[in-house]
Amino acid sequence: QVQLVESGGGLVQPGGSLRLSCAASGNMISIYTMGWYRQAPGKQRELVATATSGGSTDYTDSVKGRFTISRDNAKNTVYLQMNSLKPEDTAVYYCNAAYIVPGYRRDYWGQGTQVTVSS
Repeated sequence: QVQLVESGGGLVQPGGSLRLSCAASGNMISIYTMGWYRQAPGKQRELVATATSGGSTDYTDSVKGRFTISRDNAKNTVYLQMNSLKPEDTAVYYCNAAYIVPGYRRDYWGQGTQVTVSS
């Protein structure tokens, strides 16, 4: 079992920055991908960014050049540095960890942290 706890959300003005952290605990064996998803009111949950244990990263087009995901495997922590924030970035951000073996995938989710971008 894996537990994920997010922190770092809050209220920020457009153009501002926030850094989200996700601390993982429990059995991290075979956890391959960690990342961030977000869900705005009335919208589907969407992928924001992912990072593999090998260092590969992927981003949704809308955040490329503004957000940076990083992962500290020794600390079992993943971060999301968010710069140049826009009102449309407002959402609940969820940390995700994926257990992946051939033919099987299990996702673990954090409780979520609110990010509000408003003047």
